[in-house]
Amino acid sequence: MLADDLRGMFYIGLKDLRAYYFKPPNISWGILFPFAFVLAFAIRNPGDVHDLVPGLLALTVLFGTSSMEAIVIVFERRIGSLERLLLAPVRLPALLAGKLLGGMVFGLTVTLAVLVIVLMVFGAGGIHWPLLVLALLLSASAFSALGAFVSVAVKEVFEAQTLANFIRFPMMFLGGVFVPVASMPPALQIVARALPLTYSVEALRAALVGSSPANGVLDLAALAAFTAVLFALAVRVLAQRLD
Repeated sequence: MLADDLRGMFYIGLKDLRAYYFKPPNISWGILFPFAFVLAFAIRNPGDVHDLVPGLLALTVLFGTSSMEAIVIVFERRIGSLERLLLAPVRLPALLAGKLLGGMVFGLTVTLAVLVIVLMVFGAGGIHWPLLVLALLLSASAFSALGAFVSVAVKEVFEAQTLANFIRFPMMFLGGVFVPVASMPPALQIVARALPLTYSVEALRAALVGSSPANGVLDLAALAAFTAVLFALAVRVLAQRLD
């Protein structure tokens, strides 16, 4: 059973990457959109652009993983292909994990492209690589799980896009990308601590300044918790939808 689940996850993720993700519009959106926001903020508030790099990487992971993830499942439910996947010897959690895998791979691919550009501009000195890798992986898993939850929570593609943007855009401005969470009013700090993007930005910032891995442990744990909770909710909601 486990072997069937793992094989199913692999092929479902591979199918989604080929059918939905690796298309020129998705690649350009995943890379250029975060750059546009960060560049606009840098022009409006000139300063140390290097401070915006953790937020740039976090935004790239967020939009790279969740943009298509948020609509793939609802689209396949509409055309009936998701039900056909359930005829295979793979359990529902494994099927959904395969969907997450596709979003994670795509999000990490576009983020790697952005990371290469960042390293060419600022250099690689002082980076704590193990912490950076873990931060990117757990960020991708949390944001992909968020996209999957959005996708199973609605019935139409336009509803999924609307709900995803309703979550992502406020999160982008409250998650410490442009303004440090510590400088926000207390009420907004509480809201920020309920957002996965906050922990992604903090973990990436700790990795990029080469600090001790202990500085990012709580952030990594929070991202893992977001992944587990959102994935469990997505499985439960999807099971109810398919009954």
